[in-house]
Parts: sequence; C-alpha cells; structure tokens
Amino acid sequence: MKKQVIPTRAFYVPRKRYKADTLIAMLSKSTSEGHVTVGITHYDISTDNGAIPDWGVMGLGFQPGKACVASTHRLNKKKDIKQQYFKVVIHEIGHTQGLPHCPDVTCIMTDAKGKNTTETEIDFCKKCKSILLKKGFKLNKYFVD
Repeated sequence: MKKQVIPTRAFYVPRKRYKADTLIAMLSKSTSEGHVTVGITHYDISTDNGAIPDWGVMGLGFQPGKACVASTHRLNKKKDIKQQYFKVVIHEIGHTQGLPHCPDVTCIMTDAKGKNTTETEIDFCKKCKSILLKKGFKLNKYFVD
C-alpha cells in the first residue's frame, strides 16, 4: 500500500491529535479480505476510553479487524525506539487477529493502561501464542531479553 495523507477529518482540534479509530476506518476500506494494513505514524493519536473522549494511545487495533494504527509519538525516546515500536505494532496486529488484552505483564498483548509497558513485554504468552498458532501463524521468539 502506498503512503497516504492523514485525512483532516481525523484531526481532533482541541487536543491536536488524530483519532485512531477514524484512521483505522479509512485503512480498512482499502484493505482486502484476508489482509491486515498497519498505519504507521509519528503523530499523536487517540481514541475514546469510557468517559474520556480523547485518550492518547501508542496504537489501536480493533478485535478482530483488517487494519490498525501505531504511533512513535508516545514511545520513550531514551530507549530503543525500534524495539518499542515493533512491540506496539505486533500488539495491534494481535488485536486484528482477535486477541484481547492479556493479564500476563510479560505478554505482548498486555494492556498498557496509559503507560508504556514495552520494557516488560517479552513475547506472546502461551495462551495468546496458541490462538495465533491455531490461526496458522508461524511464530518464533522475536524479542531479546
């Protein structure tokens, strides 16, 4: 897929952020069945979180879905950006495959709960890994401790 301009309708003026769900809707329209599109950006992104209409996030993916979005904006600039970003992208792809948040804090699918948890995430836990394997994924250990 080609580089796309972020639509102005996704921009949330009061907080100067882009609404991740709007970006996902746009990407989903151009994603073929059986495929997943990952929108990558450095802009600040957000979504509604209960009573909070503009919760800043590192990424968002619907479960299941055909698209997700991830941003470098909230990553720790003093740590390995590529490693953090890889984990955020893999987490969001996990959601597109139907994986929910996982209570295991070392699992890629753990809920960040407003924090950057990439340092404690090691790999998919056994339960999440088994779900992906049943879907036909071939998984290796991707992360270095």
